[in-house]
Amino acid sequence: MKNLVYVLAAAVLLTACKPEAPKDYVTLSGKIANQNSDSLVVLQRGFSKTIKVNTDGTFSDTLKVKEGVFVINDGTEQARVYLKNGYDLSLYIDTKEFDETLAFSGNGANPNNYLNEKSLLMEKIYDLDALFELDETTFSEKIKTNGAAVKSLLDNAGELDSLFIANQEKEAGMVEVQLRNMYKKRQELSALNGQESVQFTDYENIKGGTTSLSDLKGKYVYIDLWATWCGPCIAEIPSLKAIEKEYHGKNIEFVSISIDKKSAYEKWKTMIAEKELGGMQLYANEDKTFTSAYKVTGIPRFILIDPQGVVVKADAPRPSSPGLKTLLETLDI
Repeated sequence: MKNLVYVLAAAVLLTACKPEAPKDYVTLSGKIANQNSDSLVVLQRGFSKTIKVNTDGTFSDTLKVKEGVFVINDGTEQARVYLKNGYDLSLYIDTKEFDETLAFSGNGANPNNYLNEKSLLMEKIYDLDALFELDETTFSEKIKTNGAAVKSLLDNAGELDSLFIANQEKEAGMVEVQLRNMYKKRQELSALNGQESVQFTDYENIKGGTTSLSDLKGKYVYIDLWATWCGPCIAEIPSLKAIEKEYHGKNIEFVSISIDKKSAYEKWKTMIAEKELGGMQLYANEDKTFTSAYKVTGIPRFILIDPQGVVVKADAPRPSSPGLKTLLETLDI
């Protein structure tokens, strides 16, 4: 009997000491204060997972993922997260100060806290409208200085795995190339300033009938080129509403032109109603005459035209930029 006890005890010890197999999924949990919706959506190209958020703001779920950067969206705001199978990650957000309060804990916290700190830093050091107004030499110096600040943040982010570091360094290089390309394009677009604007004609107006640019002659026209699938476009909506309200009754028309495909036509109408979009809402119906003339390769894109139909800014500041109000204050509106 004693031998049997020893055998059973040894079996228990062997079982207890057997290494636990690594999890092949991510556990994502946390709490959202002042939640905007009853769900949290985790997105990546080809991947989407909706996580239910309880009435007290708590949530927990598992996800099987391919290691990489994802976007989490609470219905209004969004942030980047780095997910890897085996992580047991917890996050906290207060939506009243989304980016400033976002914090991660648990296994996988280091790379994610770094990503959020990087996002806050990038927002602080990259005012694109101001950056693209610099001369070429000053622009290049600023890009190098900003790149060094981001690298310093990465170097001091704590323990990170080599793949994550390599991807972040690659991303930094891509950002620099993209910014230089954007700067070059901005210089090319400046040639359109002071020229008569190309026309858009008979675009469907959500309030009925059609509208052409010529119908708006006599007013300044601030054009927002957007689409329902464009996250950065949607992020500008609150700022656009605010500037519309401030300039209500003045000699300026705020015109939003959707470049959605015909398949998203109903979604366009629904989003206008749901988000209570103001200004003049037009639908381009896949006409590319206007966007091609303004060399539009990405959205959102903003254009300012004067009452005579002459281009003030072919690449105007976006509503969230202090540069827009500065620009408008120089005009007789």
